[in-house]
Amino acid sequence: MRQTNTAKKWSLIVFAAVLTSVSVPATAASTKRIEIYKPNPAYWQYDGEPVLLIGGSKDDNLFQIPNLKEHLDLLKSVGGNYVRNTMSSRDQGNVWPFRKVNDKYDLEKWNDEYWKRFENFLRLTQQRDIIVQIEVWATFDYYRDIWDVNPFNPKNNVNYTAGQTGLPVKVNTHPTRTENNFFWSVPAERNRKIVLKYQQRFVDKLLSYSLKFGNVLYCMDNETSVTPEWGWYWSGYIKAKAKAAGVSVHTTEMWDPWDLAHKMHSATFDHPTVYSFVDISQNNHQKKQQHWDNAQRQRGRIASHLRPLNNVKIYGADTGRFGNDRDGMERFWRNIFGGLAAARFHRPDSGQGLGDNAQANIRSMRMITDKMNIFTCKPHNNLLSDRQPNEAYCIANPDKEYAVYFPNGGQVTLNIGSLNKPASVRWLDIMKSQWADTQQIEDNSNLKLRCPSKGYWAALIKIH
Repeated sequence: MRQTNTAKKWSLIVFAAVLTSVSVPATAASTKRIEIYKPNPAYWQYDGEPVLLIGGSKDDNLFQIPNLKEHLDLLKSVGGNYVRNTMSSRDQGNVWPFRKVNDKYDLEKWNDEYWKRFENFLRLTQQRDIIVQIEVWATFDYYRDIWDVNPFNPKNNVNYTAGQTGLPVKVNTHPTRTENNFFWSVPAERNRKIVLKYQQRFVDKLLSYSLKFGNVLYCMDNETSVTPEWGWYWSGYIKAKAKAAGVSVHTTEMWDPWDLAHKMHSATFDHPTVYSFVDISQNNHQKKQQHWDNAQRQRGRIASHLRPLNNVKIYGADTGRFGNDRDGMERFWRNIFGGLAAARFHRPDSGQGLGDNAQANIRSMRMITDKMNIFTCKPHNNLLSDRQPNEAYCIANPDKEYAVYFPNGGQVTLNIGSLNKPASVRWLDIMKSQWADTQQIEDNSNLKLRCPSKGYWAALIKIH
């Protein structure tokens, strides 16, 4: 994979800036850390053991919600271990990171309540071995009505003016128009030093908490459309800060285009030394067979430099605009059976959150993956025949174990090779999270798999 001279250049500049002008937090206290699983870099490991990341949550800025402990306990109880956390303040009841003095914010003063919530969130997730994927810059907080009240808006703080910074006081357009200069402050773009100073100060404060916890992954933005230099800068900044603190961290970017072949995504896919994993959440706008096929193309795209592919947002709910309940649940299973490292149901109303459907699917996914070594398996739809598009999906370690997912019943033939050992098949009713009786297999290299009924099913085939 290639790394442009521009990306290399700014990585060196960022590292030098961190060492010379940024205070470094104490070395992280946690001995458990999320890392890439060396025997199979398509997956993660935590505390030295391979880990499959699955989850769902009712909001995207979880550190700001009430009843956080109860929500995390529910996730843990159904087998979940993965959440998203945007550093956002746009919902009712949220607080901003800066202190308000009279009618304006002072970017030199912190709102202790914001950071108390963040630290509590990190502590509670770490205690439950839940991995957090942070989005450092909550894109939608910097546009339209939320930008109007954002402390970084020059009309809302005592630290700088629109004239000094070039920042707009009004941004009435969608983030895809990229009309807020806030995201053009880095040296490779417009080099707005006054703005960058306070951006760095915010990231420094964030890292002063998060680097002490080993259960954190870092995503630069949410659905960004700006130039690559912005994300490259912050990825380098965060990694240099971590290195100075004696730990390593993993970073990615989340682009807005739904098509992962769009050139914007190349800034992540083609730069493995900048971004050590890839979030492909926007693929979860795709449906059925196309959703699977596109994800598999991305797996092939990084085959020479294998990295985890995460899905921190799985869209699809009857209440939303990006597919229905069925779409969301199918996407969840196709992602994991497609050999991807992480899958989380997006918050309502665009996703299942941690509602009843999400709970059932998370629980069932954990039930089947706990009974196999998924970290040695790969997608193997080539072993299926008599299959219609979107009828069934297979992940397997051939000659040892196979799992097949059926979105809505059906029948396929699975090639399990010449049997020299006993084998068995067991059906899982996904929505009920219940196993059926185990069936023994004898002398049948082409196994006919017929679902017990319509609906969501998974079959586990083991060679003993």
